[in-house]
Amino acid sequence: MSTLTTSRDQVERLVRTVLRQNLSRSSATGNGRPAAVDGYPPNVVVNISARHCHVTQRDLEALFGPGYQLTPMKTLYQETDFAANETVAVVGPRQRMLPNVRILGPCRSMSQVELAFTDAISLGIDLPVRLSGDIEGTPGCLLVGPKGSLVLHQGVIRAERHVHMGPRDAGYYGVKHKDRLNLRVEGPCPTVLESLLVRIHPDWKLEVHIDTDEANCCDLAHAIKVALFKP
Repeated sequence: MSTLTTSRDQVERLVRTVLRQNLSRSSATGNGRPAAVDGYPPNVVVNISARHCHVTQRDLEALFGPGYQLTPMKTLYQETDFAANETVAVVGPRQRMLPNVRILGPCRSMSQVELAFTDAISLGIDLPVRLSGDIEGTPGCLLVGPKGSLVLHQGVIRAERHVHMGPRDAGYYGVKHKDRLNLRVEGPCPTVLESLLVRIHPDWKLEVHIDTDEANCCDLAHAIKVALFKP
């Protein structure tokens, strides 16, 4: 009789342990969805998009010399892109300068400078929030390279906060291209960043991009958990 009682207690303890583990995995998704049987949900990676610029091949040659090619320093989380060894100085209307602004490659069809609001205040630029590539009617600046300088008549933006994802991630969150998600950051400075633009591509991994101002605001460096969820 005592053997049966002990066995039943052990079974109950085992069941409680398994239930706690399953509940823990479910809450770790952060969006109210249970963990999928195959080991999904996705891992949410939040990266800080520091000030940088993109340039056309023509503008690159104006700054670095005829025939110049970008040289990769490191591959970014989205492996189609890289941080180049090359940097430029960005000069604004106040004649103040941001030195060593890194170029991201490969070269693009239009040149664009992405700054945080604090950068723009220092330079004296009234910075609009835009989706990358949407530069029509935006302010310009002066770019200075080792072999020349270049006036950009438009193309300086504060990139809209966004999340890259592949089709499987989109299916998990139930979103389509250009939908919106919120980001919850838990830690010493808990914060919810709203209305992240969803961008979907078959080659992309799940990655949130916020700028340095936003990262400092929520103390991302000391965050203990991040989660995406629908508004």
